[in-house]
Amino acid sequence: MRRLLPVVGLCFLAGCATGPGRQYVVFFGGGSTALDDSAKNVVAEAASWSARRPNLMVEVEGYARNGGDLSADELLAIDRAKVVAQQLVADGVPVNRILQKPRAPSNADGVVGSRRVEIELVSSS
Repeated sequence: MRRLLPVVGLCFLAGCATGPGRQYVVFFGGGSTALDDSAKNVVAEAASWSARRPNLMVEVEGYARNGGDLSADELLAIDRAKVVAQQLVADGVPVNRILQKPRAPSNADGVVGSRRVEIELVSSS
């Protein structure tokens, strides 16, 4: 329960950002690449926001926890970014506006924070 409050806070802050650089955070279960209903809602909101700002690119950054097998952890981060990018396309974002950026596995963000994908709308220049 103590971990839930910071996660909810992060989601709230991500949804409150405005203008270019607006950021959305999609959380995953441990070792998972599955999007639950909550995650799909976050992606749909990002896609909707993106549709209103066609001049912005959509960066998708995948993260994973460093569980000791760096190649498997890195692949998990890549797969999470791909799943979110595919859902963005399904929600109407043109594939040429999406940039996927996997991040190196780390434990710096804690257990829950490292199981995420960040979607950010950024300037294309």
